[in-house]
Amino acid sequence: MAETGRTGEASLSARAREAVLQRIVDRRYAQGARLVEREVAEELGMSRVPVREALRALVTEGLLELLPHSGVRVRRLERADVEHLYEVWEPLAVQASRLASRLAARAPAAGGAEGLAALEATLRQAESAAEAGEGTREVAAHTAFHEGVVAMTGNPLLARTMEQLSWQLRLLFGLREEPAHMRAQHAEMFRHIAAGDAEAAAACTLLHVRDSRAVALRSLFGDA
Repeated sequence: MAETGRTGEASLSARAREAVLQRIVDRRYAQGARLVEREVAEELGMSRVPVREALRALVTEGLLELLPHSGVRVRRLERADVEHLYEVWEPLAVQASRLASRLAARAPAAGGAEGLAALEATLRQAESAAEAGEGTREVAAHTAFHEGVVAMTGNPLLARTMEQLSWQLRLLFGLREEPAHMRAQHAEMFRHIAAGDAEAAAACTLLHVRDSRAVALRSLFGDA
């Protein structure tokens, strides 16, 4: 019975964490905003215990920071945060595109066809969201594209590593501009992956991530 209770609390804490994360990503909780445990619990319709655990977890993950004697606030992204994120993401994204292309070359026997169909669906979702001016949905589609490439690799260690970056990337994508050429780069990455051309996919991914970094630094810090 006690084990069931602990499992239930962990599930509620996970739900609270995801709900707070989503509010940070879609900017309902702005950078620098102070979060009060009681108010967040009321907003989510939960007791304070799982919310407290969720906020502690997000402090550990670096998305929130502690305030002396007054709870937590949403951490502001500094230039170093962005640089560090791209330093980690770039080699992982390039390797993922290589591995996904190799799987696609063996499709459908290795399951590549299903992964390609999922990737193509994210491209359509991003275009639809962009046309409708729905920024949050577009960000979700772009993130899903990169997650889909990783899923295609069949490498669980890479998937777990990328999962740790996923919310930081969603936050960053939500804060910056999203030029149309970035969507076009996704489409080009998809074409190379679908063709099983690992090196072309890797080169396109490298260009995409570096362009993404430049866009982020320009949007957030006014870089020329």
